[in-house]
Amino acid sequence: MSNPHGFNPFTMVNPQWLALHHEEAIDPALPIIDAHHHLWDRPGWRYLLDELLEDFNAGHNIVASVYVQAWAMYRAQGPQWLRPVGETEFVNGFAAMSASGNYGKPRVAAGIVAYADLRDADHLDEVLQAHAHAAGGRLRGIRQITAWDDEPGLNNPEAQAAPGMMRDPALRRGLAELGRRGLSFDAWVYHTQLGDLAQMAAAVPETQIVLNHFGGPLGIGPYAGKGDAVFAAWSRGIRELARCPNVSLKLGGLGLRVIGQHLAQLPAPPSSQYLADLWRPYVQTAIEVFGAKRCMFQSNFPVDKASYSYTVGWNAFKRLAGAASDEERKYLFSETARRFYRLDQQPGR
Repeated sequence: MSNPHGFNPFTMVNPQWLALHHEEAIDPALPIIDAHHHLWDRPGWRYLLDELLEDFNAGHNIVASVYVQAWAMYRAQGPQWLRPVGETEFVNGFAAMSASGNYGKPRVAAGIVAYADLRDADHLDEVLQAHAHAAGGRLRGIRQITAWDDEPGLNNPEAQAAPGMMRDPALRRGLAELGRRGLSFDAWVYHTQLGDLAQMAAAVPETQIVLNHFGGPLGIGPYAGKGDAVFAAWSRGIRELARCPNVSLKLGGLGLRVIGQHLAQLPAPPSSQYLADLWRPYVQTAIEVFGAKRCMFQSNFPVDKASYSYTVGWNAFKRLAGAASDEERKYLFSETARRFYRLDQQPGR
């Protein structure tokens, strides 16, 4: 994936580097719902059911997961607006395999978040119905990425985001339609856009929205070396957003290249204590502002696998939640995701 400005959203996984550090899972009995992961088969990068289950079964008690769109396995033919339904078909096949019980305890992709262009009023009903049919009762929401910055090198050409996109009346009408259908919206924005997201969320109060990846505190390009200023701006945006009762927050995704923590460039993989110390300001602020019942931990694998192993990532989250009550930990690690994505609903047969 490339564009004229050299955008590359991913750092490739280096298994030899990851093998330089190993940890046993902390509190291995704690039930976890991984609220955000992907599956794909890209050139030189395969992450399908076998690879996912290898991570899920590495020590933590993963009981279920939520799949989030990643432009994987689109249909090669048919109307352009229906091609993303191929991704839902692809993922639901793995979900059905997992539901058979033949692949262990985790309910892989118990909830599926698909892609649709919410601005396309002429085709939105057709697309949402097609996704629902392809998901076999597992469709829970839509993600249409709106992350955008004035710096072209930060913008993913696949996302087709645009400045001011969240102020587009057509997008807001599509969001309202999700709410009427009982579907949620996964929002991926940068920290500079949190104000726009708050305004959009306030305009569609009946639609449940979850912010991905802490709200994208940027750390590369013009934001490199400005961590204190970025954190201050992010904190203001998060506090404004938390005033919208229909918004929840995913805690994770800080291994993304655009965050600028450069973990994959360390001589050896970071320990969970290193990650906990690094992430503590963001996690503490997020939980303080939103509360545990509106926060859910997420792996963002395989993207974040370039920066640390699955076991280490969840160990870091457990360290960060060490002072939380038992009830708060239940919400952070499983119950918020279970409720937000309605994972107790059984898929149709």
